[in-house]
Amino acid sequence: MTMAPRFRGIEIDGATALALLDWQREMGVDEAILDAPVDRLEAPPPPPVPAAPEPAPALPLGDDVVAAAERLAAQATDLASLAELQRGFDGIELKRGARSFVFADGNPAARLMVIGEAPGEEEDAQGRPFVGRAGQLLDQMLAAIGLSRAAPDPDRAVYIANVLTWRPPANRRPEPQEIAASMPFLARHVELADPEVIVLMGNTPCQAVLGRQGILRLRGQWTEAFGRPALPMVHPAYLLRNPAAKREAWADLLDLSARLGL
Repeated sequence: MTMAPRFRGIEIDGATALALLDWQREMGVDEAILDAPVDRLEAPPPPPVPAAPEPAPALPLGDDVVAAAERLAAQATDLASLAELQRGFDGIELKRGARSFVFADGNPAARLMVIGEAPGEEEDAQGRPFVGRAGQLLDQMLAAIGLSRAAPDPDRAVYIANVLTWRPPANRRPEPQEIAASMPFLARHVELADPEVIVLMGNTPCQAVLGRQGILRLRGQWTEAFGRPALPMVHPAYLLRNPAAKREAWADLLDLSARLGL
């Protein structure tokens, strides 16, 4: 059953409804109007503004960075968990620009632990410390006294890490705040690896661990780091630039070999 249209509550037939529409069109009506008036001059309400996303948590600053690093490092129960915790730590800005997290290489059970400065370009690409030209020279130096990072025997093995696990831009020298934020992890690293002897390879590790600089004065003089015997040595990169210094480096290697009883 078809219902007849209604106009202002009055029922009309179809022919009348069409006639009314024709009349409205002749009068210039071009759109339907509502029962209630609408003020077309009033500005429409602004569209709803979507809620802003939660801001990213700010990086901790100053002493807060070191305190946060200390708390995280203390949670590590083994080297694997330490690596995972340190990788996730956001208190070092270098993390944002580096390609790889460079934790360590070699045999963690080794009696000897070598601590360098920071990853370089090759290390950042491969995710392993000391793999560039300086690293190749280091392998040759260690091999000369019967040591290797690939050796399964802890007496003949080497474990290698750096003060920093992220590469500084353009291989620049690490800044003091970057070193300070890395030291809690390094201290826990040494504690978990538990080497008998440490080699501080270069000026930055000596500054970070011993609080002293001047590797040419410090080299060859046994000291203590993390409660263990430590020997400062010049970095292999220095030897590549100054081949004449290899004589002193060889003397340090022989001293290291004697301390290890090789």
